[in-house]
Amino acid sequence: MVGVRIVIDEREKGSRVPELLRGLGASIEFSLLAVGDYIVSSQTAIERKTISDLISSIYDGRLFLQCNDLIQYYSKPLIVIEGNALLQGPEQYQYSQTRDDDSRESYIEQMPLIFDALAKVALEFRIPIIPAPTPECTSRILMVVANLVRMEGSPDGPLLRRIRKQNPLYIQQLSVLSSLPGVGDKTAMRMLKKFNTPIRTLTASVAELSMIAGLGTNRAIRIRRLLDYSSSTKDAQNEIQKTLGDTD
Repeated sequence: MVGVRIVIDEREKGSRVPELLRGLGASIEFSLLAVGDYIVSSQTAIERKTISDLISSIYDGRLFLQCNDLIQYYSKPLIVIEGNALLQGPEQYQYSQTRDDDSRESYIEQMPLIFDALAKVALEFRIPIIPAPTPECTSRILMVVANLVRMEGSPDGPLLRRIRKQNPLYIQQLSVLSSLPGVGDKTAMRMLKKFNTPIRTLTASVAELSMIAGLGTNRAIRIRRLLDYSSSTKDAQNEIQKTLGDTD
């Protein structure tokens, strides 16, 4: 595997992967990347996540923002999850230097959240996920991917491109819309593209909403019903009082 060129994010210098890639014959160079951790072609960027980074990126919302950037700027992105935890589950704690029961219980509680997030990455963003138990496996996966895209005759082009990251307000707008029933991140993006602003989206009719790809009439009706429901009605007030009473 020679002749492979990989651009690596500066923040990856702390991992073993860059030197392992060099040992496998890759020509590597570092740059401060706006999207992805490893760029192997003009179409393919790879995000590498350790288990701890995966968990933290789920909680702080970075994971889905990174996925959104990956699919926006690269047609064939990948995510590599590095570490045994994803493969072995909670059993990893049998061999961990940390025997803390609270840590083990916390990890077990986090597993459904991890799998839910990964399912969303695969199904909604359509980004392939490759597990890699060790940095050595990660480096070999990167080499295989780099050679594969080259053999497939991917269009030539600069590995580095000028990327203008999205406005934080846009991200907040997506967050507002994706909280609606039946609306994921990609559908929220389509809504903003059609209606331009959240307020215009929230005032759209059922007919207008149902024209959004992936939404349909039934979901549009659910959204409109939610937005138009008045909490000042007697039944609604009774329900609120009942809920408050249950939580006292």
